[in-house]
Amino acid sequence: MYKKILLAVDGSENSLRAAKEAVKFASLVNECVIEAVYIVDFTKAKSQVLHAQGKEELELSRRKKIQPVEELLKSNKLTYEMKILHGEPGPTIVDYANNEKFDLVIIGSRGLNSLQEMVLGSVSHKVVKRVKCPVLIIK
Repeated sequence: MYKKILLAVDGSENSLRAAKEAVKFASLVNECVIEAVYIVDFTKAKSQVLHAQGKEELELSRRKKIQPVEELLKSNKLTYEMKILHGEPGPTIVDYANNEKFDLVIIGSRGLNSLQEMVLGSVSHKVVKRVKCPVLIIK
């Protein structure tokens, strides 16, 4: 079974649903570790920094986005770690998952239609194509 799970979170309802599925997987296996990662997107970080009062406020607002996921993992008494990484979400998740040798990646999907996905690109699609372990996409 999966002992080391990477859970990609972004503060959205989709990532909270993904976290609930991660809890189901982790509760089936003893000694399972969930590593939840939040990616600070370079393209959005500049705007966030300009609007924040200081570094502490910026860090607090980022932590607040992922707090529901952390509370869910804590309330289910699971072994977990929360990490904030910097970069473009898709490639950053792929690099981290491949370098740290996860057994499973769980990620939420925004549910883009085919035109939106073709024009915008989908983080979950990029992850599925390039990660070297199984990926579970939660709709």
